[in-house]
Amino acid sequence: MRIGIVGLGYVGLPLGVAFANEGNEVIGLDTDARRVAAIARGESYVEDVPDEQIAAVAARLKGTTSPADLTEADVVVMAVPTPLTRNREPDLGPLMAAGGVLATVLRRGQLVVLESTTYPGTTRERLVPLLEESGLAAGRDFHVAFSPERVDPGRTDYTMRTTPKLVGGLTPACLERAVSVYEGICDEVVALSSLESAELAKLLENVFRSVNIALVNELAMLCDRMRIDIWEVVDAAATKPYGFMRFEPGPGMGGHCLPVDPFYLSWRAREYDTPTEFIELAGEVNQRMPYFCVEKLTRALNDHSKPVRGSRIAIIGVSYKAGVGDLRESPALKIMQLLNAQGGRLVYHDPHVAELPELGLSSEPLADALEDSDAAVIVTAHPDLDVEQVVEGTPLVVDFRGVTRGINAANLVRL
Repeated sequence: MRIGIVGLGYVGLPLGVAFANEGNEVIGLDTDARRVAAIARGESYVEDVPDEQIAAVAARLKGTTSPADLTEADVVVMAVPTPLTRNREPDLGPLMAAGGVLATVLRRGQLVVLESTTYPGTTRERLVPLLEESGLAAGRDFHVAFSPERVDPGRTDYTMRTTPKLVGGLTPACLERAVSVYEGICDEVVALSSLESAELAKLLENVFRSVNIALVNELAMLCDRMRIDIWEVVDAAATKPYGFMRFEPGPGMGGHCLPVDPFYLSWRAREYDTPTEFIELAGEVNQRMPYFCVEKLTRALNDHSKPVRGSRIAIIGVSYKAGVGDLRESPALKIMQLLNAQGGRLVYHDPHVAELPELGLSSEPLADALEDSDAAVIVTAHPDLDVEQVVEGTPLVVDFRGVTRGINAANLVRL
């Protein structure tokens, strides 16, 4: 089978490798020529895909910047970004642009699958009419399905094969075709009754996490006022063997899904005169966390007779998640911007992120970052972080991840 992938990012590249591993011919389309060149060299630019995996399928995985190369594909999977605008509304620009390009090369008999997370109705109301500008009719001349990506960067216990795959089709025949395709790379494929059910299921997954993270973050802010250890509270509640799922507080949400997806649903809900106040409030709480963290650091510095302005502050971990270098929506960036605006002298240590060009900074070895710093702020605790070195090497340590639990030190402040 010949598989086309539109978008070779965190979703598209692993997907292409998975299909190629099963003997399929894969052609990946991307507007970034650097990605295409990297694939040709057998090099990966996605942390979850080692170079060895690219090299192993080199004969079956090809990159291109030419849409015409998708003409011979039996299946075309769209894995393009679906970000938010500056006003926190859905930005379907990349999706619409990709759909418009695909319509120019679409041919009879192809299956088009959208994997990009989006609001219910997008595939049927926005993508299908765009594809039908080809002169072909969806559901008759070509198949259409929606199958949301479930990529969790850095995770190894659940892979693309072992994570159940949701699929919804425009017609029963579209669904049957899509299910048969994904059964080749996934152990379990869950067929849903409609495109919209599949679209909404993905949003529910991430809204669930967003709401629960907001709940524990809000409780963390209350515990700060009440002088109660939020980590002890969470640990205690988690001993209950039923009716409770553990979520931990932190400096805010990051990544390609959690900070974005709830706003897609709340935006869509407004079209139906049904405000999703619960979801929107959760988003507001999580967006407020970087500001709260900066306030907590400011108070801690004040207790050490230090202002933010002029203080050397070492940020430990800048990616959004431990073990990966993904900066998308990372709360560390917001924290650094706020501290920079207040005159803080920033340095950072992150073995997964070499540079932050927008801040004019490069990652420093941990010892160098801590040296002469007035405060160290643990924003993202990567697995190899020497927490004791951080605590011992800095006059003040503010821990937003709870990784210093078990350490008693006068210079230590926790969320």
